[in-house]
Amino acid sequence: MFKKILIANRGEIALRIHRACKEMGIATVAVHSTADAHAMHVRMADESVCIGPPPATQSYLSVPNIISACEITGAEAIHPGYGFLSENAAFVQIVEDHGLTFIGPTSEHIRLMGDKITAKETMRDLGVPCVPGSDGGVPTLAAAQRVAGEVGFPLIVKATAGGGGRGMKLARGPEDLAQAFQTARSEAKAAFGNDEVYLERYLGRPRHIEIQVFGDGKGHAVHLGERDCSLQRRHQKVFEEAPSPVIDAATRARIGKICAEAVARINYAGAGTIEFLYEDGEFFFIEMNTRLQVEHPVTEAIYDVDIVQEQIRVAAGLPMSFTQDDLVPAGHAIECRINAERLPQFTPSPGRIRTYYAPGGLGVRMDSAIYDGYVIPPYYDSLIGKLIVHARTRDLALARLRRALSELIIDGVDNTMPLFHALLDEPDLQSGRYDIHWLEKWLARES
Repeated sequence: MFKKILIANRGEIALRIHRACKEMGIATVAVHSTADAHAMHVRMADESVCIGPPPATQSYLSVPNIISACEITGAEAIHPGYGFLSENAAFVQIVEDHGLTFIGPTSEHIRLMGDKITAKETMRDLGVPCVPGSDGGVPTLAAAQRVAGEVGFPLIVKATAGGGGRGMKLARGPEDLAQAFQTARSEAKAAFGNDEVYLERYLGRPRHIEIQVFGDGKGHAVHLGERDCSLQRRHQKVFEEAPSPVIDAATRARIGKICAEAVARINYAGAGTIEFLYEDGEFFFIEMNTRLQVEHPVTEAIYDVDIVQEQIRVAAGLPMSFTQDDLVPAGHAIECRINAERLPQFTPSPGRIRTYYAPGGLGVRMDSAIYDGYVIPPYYDSLIGKLIVHARTRDLALARLRRALSELIIDGVDNTMPLFHALLDEPDLQSGRYDIHWLEKWLARES
């Protein structure tokens, strides 16, 4: 087992990884920018190293600085968390070349799943159901028109290197295709340095269902059920729950088995998430995230496992601590992502936290790195906390979430807590009748 791990991240996820390490008796190294000198993960880690000024490109994305921090402190492994360098195959290769361990999948698997077209082709070959669309990249408008004639409208144009909704445009009919094609390419070039796009059938009212998988890198893998992440704004998740209100045990076992067998066949190591659109009883693969997900706590709650500790175990060469038969879900869990944003525009709201009080009680978990007096810097993602509740049933979980939100105090900066207070009063949310478009439509009505 590792003696010391460097955490190449910040905020709540850095603190989350630190806690997992401490329970395993592993020393931690926090890296930080000058803007995060007083961050909670820096205060709690055994050692800390400043790796640059506030811009992420000069600190959290600076590979030489992170490798140097490992050499200075003697850290043997790096946990990337999510975001930043967590899915950067070149970084993983550099880590390995320096005799260090990357806590996550291989650079080969990150590269394989990082390209949407290659990922789709691979998953199709592995027996995972996929959305009908182009067989690969579509280089010209004429080629896009030929694919559209085969797939039909509506369809969606997507960047092969895309993420977070960027480089993604909808064409409802032939008259929309040219603009959607050109705009998606332009956005992709600006955001990712790669203007290649592909086309897929557009599903009208799907849900976003993702399957948590875990492999040991030696041909064995399991699934830990699904998460329903359908409540989204601009393709960004805001509310996640497990299990999904629309997936039964038989369906869960069927799609979970398909996903676990797929990652086992490629000798995948560590945590991964296979994301689907789900409509009319059918699953359609959209992408695989080769890292820890923001919403992993809801899975941990219903399966009573520590996914981060499991990542560390497998990276250290140990076997998984559970088999598929051990993984029996219990109860229902919900997560709210709380951002420092000003409603209703959702504009960032950095500043000083005057008062912070975390809710407590049975089945309540608050993952956050803020504290009284903490200054939220303007340089990074606006996520400041994740409120997670767990209960025997979905109705009890919703009631517990309402109670926990009423206890939570974050004073000094605007935040998105009022959004969740309002959503909990909506009959569609209470009954679980929503899709990936529901929140956008609700926000439009409320504005």
